Amino acid sequence: QVQLVESGGGLVQPGGSLRLSCAASGFTFSSYAIRWYRQAPGKERELVAGISNTGGGTNYADSVKGRFTISRDNAKNTVYLQMNSLKPEDTAVYYCNVIRYITHYWGQGTQVTVSS
Repeated sequence: QVQLVESGGGLVQPGGSLRLSCAASGFTFSSYAIRWYRQAPGKERELVAGISNTGGGTNYADSVKGRFTISRDNAKNTVYLQMNSLKPEDTAVYYCNVIRYITHYWGQGTQVTVSS
């Protein structure tokens, strides 16, 4: 079955960096685009970044452009989200997502807290 496991979250000061990882299994990873979403307390889940199956195409929410970079390693079935210049408003639970045959699959999420 499809499994997505996020890791790499934690507590970081404003201006700091974190790298999130999403390890995937149960499907042909190199055939699917992967997305990172986040959900802050009291807010709806929002799309942060996406990457095509080959890694040749990426897209970002305006709020993270120039600060976050999404990448993937198809040999390791893993997607990464490098987050730099973090702000308090980046605090959220971050989830990776894949859509197969119109079904959305989600990981359990990893908490990112940006605070001094």
